[in-house]
Amino acid sequence: MRRLLCLFLLVLFASPFHTDAQRKRMREYGLSPGVMQPGPWNAITDVPGLRVGHSTLIEGEDVRTGVTAIWPHADNPFLQKVPAAVYVGNGFGKLAGSTQIEELGNLESPILLTNTLSVGHALSATVAYMLGLPGMERVRSINAVVGETNDGGLNDIRGMHIQAAHVWEALDAAHNGPVAEGNVGAGTGTVAFGWKGGIGTSSRRLPERDGGYMIGVLVQSNFGGVLSIDGVPIDKEMNRHSMRNAYGSSDGSCMIIVATNAPLDSRNLQRIASRAMMGLARTGGIASNGSGDYVIAFSTAEELRIPASPGRFLPNASVLSNDAMTPLFLATIEATEEAIYNSLFMAEDMEGNGRKVQAMPVEEVMEIIKAFQAKRD
Repeated sequence: MRRLLCLFLLVLFASPFHTDAQRKRMREYGLSPGVMQPGPWNAITDVPGLRVGHSTLIEGEDVRTGVTAIWPHADNPFLQKVPAAVYVGNGFGKLAGSTQIEELGNLESPILLTNTLSVGHALSATVAYMLGLPGMERVRSINAVVGETNDGGLNDIRGMHIQAAHVWEALDAAHNGPVAEGNVGAGTGTVAFGWKGGIGTSSRRLPERDGGYMIGVLVQSNFGGVLSIDGVPIDKEMNRHSMRNAYGSSDGSCMIIVATNAPLDSRNLQRIASRAMMGLARTGGIASNGSGDYVIAFSTAEELRIPASPGRFLPNASVLSNDAMTPLFLATIEATEEAIYNSLFMAEDMEGNGRKVQAMPVEEVMEIIKAFQAKRD
């Protein structure tokens, strides 16, 4: 029945708000932040087996919202749980399912992202979806994980327009390969640094001498601060940052998902998650008082998966030592930074709920960056 409902879901991808061909990722402008190399897609899906899906809801003049789903691997994550951890940069938010991850150190569901007032609907819809999968007939408890940011500026958030069909559509639409960015899914109505924010993603591959592991990051950017791009003080040069006067606001939120195929336990995954906040800081984000900045990190390493009924003993698998963590820290910082930039570069102008938010003016920003690069040379 839910698959039939999804077929009738009206999602206006052909609207004037979706013209991704007119926007380009930051590397297409010759910018390459950091020193490590991205994976082939430069996306979280460079981590083998990981899938991402979106459901974008644009209706009338006021509805600008959606859902993004992240599957940790191709199998049922409840039956094959993965090591995971949560790091709270600033806790002004709602991250359903976080306490069980912290207590048990694993993830047993896909991760859903949506808007603040739709966490409940997304949670119940995810549980229903998972219970309907093969092998789940006797399951009586599942820890669904749902994060959020508040898109109430551009979206009629009080209308709570996200329904189960939207969640199921995002879960069903998940795939590997390139990930749609900008005004899609959970990033449809978000705002970052005063410009249109959205979904962004990036990845880094460790050198072979460090194991050749992949780090992938996906963000839902909806926060403020003083924007810098690859070390260039964009907001300062444009004199538009929120701290230029006493009444500016930097409130908002950022959900950050970090995935890796490196064999890491929950303790070192939490250490990785904390480094994602350094990537946010590189962009000029400040985790303000009213900002909910959460990081979920997990490992997809097959040898570390935990079966639903492991018995008295867990699989005896080797995990990386503390001494092996430094390259993964750097990869996480760089991928988070670039994912946030991609969310800005790929977002487009959005009007909704009586408000218009412009996309970052890329040509103007590039002129500022080129001027700074010329000074460096």
